Amino acid sequence: MSDWIEAGQKAPAFHLASDEGGKIRLSSLKGSPVVLYFYPKDDTPGCTKEACAFRDRSEEIKELGATVLGVSPDDTASHAKFRTKYELNFPLLADPDHKVAEAYGAWREKNMYGKISMGIQRSTFVIDAEGKVAKVWKRVKVDGHDQHVIDAIKALTEA
Repeated sequence: MSDWIEAGQKAPAFHLASDEGGKIRLSSLKGSPVVLYFYPKDDTPGCTKEACAFRDRSEEIKELGATVLGVSPDDTASHAKFRTKYELNFPLLADPDHKVAEAYGAWREKNMYGKISMGIQRSTFVIDAEGKVAKVWKRVKVDGHDQHVIDAIKALTEA
């Protein structure tokens, strides 16, 4: 299990398949902020609520010059279904071997009703225009999280 990436550190590079087809490389987004959020599974209650909150605030996020990317171990076909069902307006990236989640520290030991397993810890990283992590939420509570992320992007763009 890897350590969390902390604010101030360089964001680990990635090149992941997108539900839109093709791949997205973090380095290609340099020059503007990126909201990289890790979630456990497509079309589950908490993950749907989180994705829809980002969808509903996407205009605000775009106006701040930021890009939202959702990452889970699900494959691109699952992502495409999830995206279509909830009309999500940002790419979902497939991390089936959880290498990117591990690089950020989002792949963690979880304890569900006494059963220990490995999985995604719901977490969000705001990456600044230079590719450094500006803000980290390690155990995201979905309610109100979208506003916290927008506030963090605003703080970046006003700095």
